[in-house]
Amino acid sequence: MGRTSGSCVHVSDLKRLVLDVLKPHKPSLIEMSRRLSSLKGVDGVSCVLEEVDQDTESVKVTIEGSSINYEGVEDTLRELGAVIHSVDLAASGKRLVEDVKTAQEQH
Repeated sequence: MGRTSGSCVHVSDLKRLVLDVLKPHKPSLIEMSRRLSSLKGVDGVSCVLEEVDQDTESVKVTIEGSSINYEGVEDTLRELGAVIHSVDLAASGKRLVEDVKTAQEQH
């Protein structure tokens, strides 16, 4: 189903992405959230401000949907002047699987 080609992820059934994004102060988080949520296959977007610098903002972006197009997300962020620092979570398949803490992680 999924395959990686260089830095591009081609997965048609992405359900959730959590991205570490670096963006300029403008556009606002509201505008960035609206643009991302308007993409085909996206049901919801959360943008959380993590850190503010003189020229930039670090933002945790969580995107959920039925069929998220990673390249579309990447292109939209680039149009907004933002860059993806890392993909911190990617979930795909027929349904979302929540992370479960093991006994070792709970101590």
